[in-house]
Amino acid sequence: MHLPVPAMEAHYPKYLLYCLLIAGSWLISCLLHFQYMHLSLSSSIAAPRRAALVVLPAALDASFLPAPAVEADDKRWSAAPVAASPSPSSPPPPPPPSCEGRYVYMLDLPSRFDMLWDCVAGSPLFDDMWSWCAITVNAGLGPKVVPATGNGSDGDSGIIPSTGWYSTDQYALEVIFHHWMRRYDCLTDDPAAATAVYVPYYPALELHQHLCGFNTTARDGPSEAFLRWLSAQPTWAALGGRDHFMVAAKTTWMFRREPGGGDDGCGNNFLGQPETGNMTVLTYESNIWAPRDIAVPYPSYFHPSSAGEVAAWQARARAAPRPFLFAFAGARRLKGQLVIRDRVFDVCEAAAWRGRCGLVDCSHGLEGSITCRTAAKLVALFTSARFCLQPRGDSFMRRSSIDSVMAGCIPVFFHRASTLEAQYRWHEPAGPGPGGRSGHRGRYYVLLNSDDVLEGRVDIEEELSRYSDEEVAAMREEVIRMIPRFLYRDPRARFEGEMRDAFDSTMDGVMDRMRRIRNGEDVTLKGDDSDEAMGANDS
Repeated sequence: MHLPVPAMEAHYPKYLLYCLLIAGSWLISCLLHFQYMHLSLSSSIAAPRRAALVVLPAALDASFLPAPAVEADDKRWSAAPVAASPSPSSPPPPPPPSCEGRYVYMLDLPSRFDMLWDCVAGSPLFDDMWSWCAITVNAGLGPKVVPATGNGSDGDSGIIPSTGWYSTDQYALEVIFHHWMRRYDCLTDDPAAATAVYVPYYPALELHQHLCGFNTTARDGPSEAFLRWLSAQPTWAALGGRDHFMVAAKTTWMFRREPGGGDDGCGNNFLGQPETGNMTVLTYESNIWAPRDIAVPYPSYFHPSSAGEVAAWQARARAAPRPFLFAFAGARRLKGQLVIRDRVFDVCEAAAWRGRCGLVDCSHGLEGSITCRTAAKLVALFTSARFCLQPRGDSFMRRSSIDSVMAGCIPVFFHRASTLEAQYRWHEPAGPGPGGRSGHRGRYYVLLNSDDVLEGRVDIEEELSRYSDEEVAAMREEVIRMIPRFLYRDPRARFEGEMRDAFDSTMDGVMDRMRRIRNGEDVTLKGDDSDEAMGANDS
C-alpha cells in the first residue's frame, strides 16, 4: 500500500521558486544600496566644501522682509538630475565661481543685539517715518518710488523710470548689506574654513536711538556690551578679530567721540574701542588721517535687477536736457557755522534769477528735511544740471555726491577730503591728483579751493562757465560710466546680465584685505600729503 505524499512535498518546486525570488530580490537591493553609498562617499570626498546658507535672526526673517530668491542659486551646489543632452547650439553652463580664499563665516548674534526685534509684521512702526522699521521694507531699499506724470509740477520732471527706484534712507546700508551677505555665494558654516568673519551688527541703528542729547553712558554702553560679547567668541581668538568685518552706516566721525568728553555732544566712541581697532569697519566716510578706515558709498535711490535697467538709465541720464549750469540741494547751517555752504547758497540764489542754477532748499525744518529726502525732486534737479555743487556738510562726505553720480551730474567739490577718490578707494580708480588754486579739471569732477572761493579769488559760476560743451560731455560720460560701481543692486532678485556693483567692489576689497592679513602683510591704506593739507581746510 502506498503512503500519501505530504502536501509540502507535493508543492516543493513552487516553494523553492518563491525562496529563490525572495533571495534574489534581497541580493539585488543590497548591491544597489552598496553602489549608492559608494558613489555618495566618492562624491563627498572629491567635491570641494560647499557654501552653506546662513539665515538672519528671526526678527529679520519676518514676513515683511521677503527671503532672498536664493533657491535657483543654491541649485548649483546640488547634484544635477539626469537630463537629456543639450543641443549642439546650446553652450554649456558656466562653472560656479571658485570660493578658494573667499569663504565667509557669518556670526549668529544673540537676540539682545537685534536692532529690529520689534519690527514685526503688522507693527504700526512701519507707518512711523522716524522709525527704523520703515527703512527695512524691501530688504532695506525702502518704499518703491511711484513714477510721476512728468508735468513738472512740484519739481518732479517724471524722469524716474517705473522700475528699480526706491525711497532709500541714507542710513539703510547695514540692512541692505546684511541681505546681500545672505546671498553671498561663498558663505560657510565652518569658521575654520573661512577667510573672513562677517559681523551682522548694526552700530548706526543702535546709535541712532540716542544719537544726541544723552549722557555718554547711554551712548557708549550698548556698543561696549556688544564688543565684550564679540571678543569672547571662539572666532575672535584666532586672529584677535583682525579677520572680522562689519558695516557701520554713518560717517566715521559719529563713532569717534573723544573719551572723557561732556554729555552735550553727539555720537559714541565705538571706533575708539580696542576691539574695533582690530576689525575692518566699513563706514560712509573714512578718517583720512587714520589710514585703517575704509569708506563705502552711501546707498542712492537706484537699485536695479538687471544690466538692461542700468543701461537704460545711463542712456536716459546721457540724453537728459540740462538747462542749468549748476545745481545745489542742501540746508544752511545755523549761525554761519559753515561759511562755504552759505556762500554756495548765495551764489546759487543769485544765479537762479538768471536761470543758471537749480536749487532745492532743505532749510525749512521738517518740511525741508522731507523735501531733501524725496527721490523724485532730487533726481529731477540733478538730471537738469551740468554740475552739482557738493560743499561739505556735517562732515566732508555727502550722500548728495553719490546722488549726483547716479544722475550723471558732474560733482564740484570744495575740499580734497570730499572727493570720491579720497574716500572710496575701492570703488573709484586712482584719480589725476589734487587741484591747483583756480580749480582742478579732473576727468569727471571739479575741485575748487574753498579759501579761494570765500576770499573772492575764484567765482564759482565763472569757473564752471569756462568748460566747453565738449569738455562737459566728456566729463559727464565718465560720471555715467561710474554709475554701476556706486549703486547697490536689489538683493532680492536674481540679477540678469553681467555687472559689478558697489557690493561686489566692497567684497573684493574686503577679501583681498583679509588674505593679506592672514599672510602677515601690511594692510595700511597709503594716503598722500595733500590729504591732510586739503582736509584741514574745513571752512
